[in-house]
Amino acid sequence: MILLSGIQSRSKLSTGKSKKPLKRLGSSPFRDFMVFPVPTSVRLSAKELRLEYKQNLSCCQPISLSQGIRTGEGHPLKISENIMNTIANLWTRREFLKTGSLWSAQFLLGGLSGSLLMEAKPNHHTEKGFRNNPPTPDITPDFGFLLRRFRGSFSLPEVPPDHSLSEEAAIAQLNKLRGRNTLTWLGHATFLMRLHGKTILTDPFLTEYASPFIIGPKRFVPPGISIEKLPPIDTIIVSHNHYDHLDEKTVERLPGKQTIRVFVPLGLKKFFTQKGYTHVRELDWGKSASWDGMDIVALPAAHFSGRGLRDRNRTLWCSWAIRSTSGNCFFAGDTGYSPSIFRKIGSKYKSFDLAMVPIGAYAPKKVMATVHTNPEEAIDAGMDVKANVMVGMHWGTIELSDEPHWEPPGRFLKQARKRGISQERAWIMKIGETRILPG
Repeated sequence: MILLSGIQSRSKLSTGKSKKPLKRLGSSPFRDFMVFPVPTSVRLSAKELRLEYKQNLSCCQPISLSQGIRTGEGHPLKISENIMNTIANLWTRREFLKTGSLWSAQFLLGGLSGSLLMEAKPNHHTEKGFRNNPPTPDITPDFGFLLRRFRGSFSLPEVPPDHSLSEEAAIAQLNKLRGRNTLTWLGHATFLMRLHGKTILTDPFLTEYASPFIIGPKRFVPPGISIEKLPPIDTIIVSHNHYDHLDEKTVERLPGKQTIRVFVPLGLKKFFTQKGYTHVRELDWGKSASWDGMDIVALPAAHFSGRGLRDRNRTLWCSWAIRSTSGNCFFAGDTGYSPSIFRKIGSKYKSFDLAMVPIGAYAPKKVMATVHTNPEEAIDAGMDVKANVMVGMHWGTIELSDEPHWEPPGRFLKQARKRGISQERAWIMKIGETRILPG
């Protein structure tokens, strides 16, 4: 436990070369304590940390960081390396007690000795947002790629007759399996999952365009079930803020905003609260929330975020674990293939009954490889997280890339056979189709 005391609100401390103002904790009860950015982890000895102001120290009430003091962004109180090194140097030169400053600092090690590690900002956080970890290069599509996407929004492909169910058939199939744990593919990365008595909607995109305008990626297959005919939704889970995964019109038109529980990556809470949703939880990678017998866990993914020209990577992107006594599922969201990410997830959670993995939007490789898995990599990701059943998603709904529209399923099933996975464990679903969840 770390105790910090005696930093008085009207005082100033010289930090050598650093001229950056110190940020207060606003109007909280701990407004006399300061928050500093942390570039790296800081390790200092107990002697260097035990600093005492020779006058009036007893008037200051120690505050335990372990009791949950937080900044406005929800992160633990931190002290920067520059500040700590300055204080340590002052201590070493015995000048700290000569300054006459109104500042005092006392760091007490409760039950610890030797050294103390100050918490640093997570590796996937940046000064203004987030990044992949392990890092990936930012790839900008060339003009030709963008031109092909523009043309594709006007020239829709011919859809095979067995690619989707009619809405009437989809609703009938869903109703027939009422009371069971089921999965319904509504198209792209949008699933309707019934698990542990709850109805869960992933990456809500159920309108015509994955765009803020009446142009851009256009559905060539309607959603399996339209917004107005969906059953009541208990939970929404969002992987990131791209238009094909988070559609504003869908979110606005869904009923039940006062009761739906929404789970989103860091930075997306406001998107929902501004539209009337009252139960919204933002989660960072590795953080979880429990609700009525289910654990919803935000996990890493290799992707990016942005809805405009100036907000790239300002909000986080996630994959998700949905865990309950009724079954455990993994929703990959939108991601490139990262062995280190998926193997760590598999190592931590041991197994999933089912994994929803993206199999489309992978060509050309030079543009897509770091942000989208191809069908073969989707199988690898499913095996890495130790999923019993893998479901292909993120294909057959809108055009986002250069590969033939109907190529992903064949490659996905071929790779499954190659890796010894039976067809019963590698699902290619029709849009609107409902299947019973394994487990």
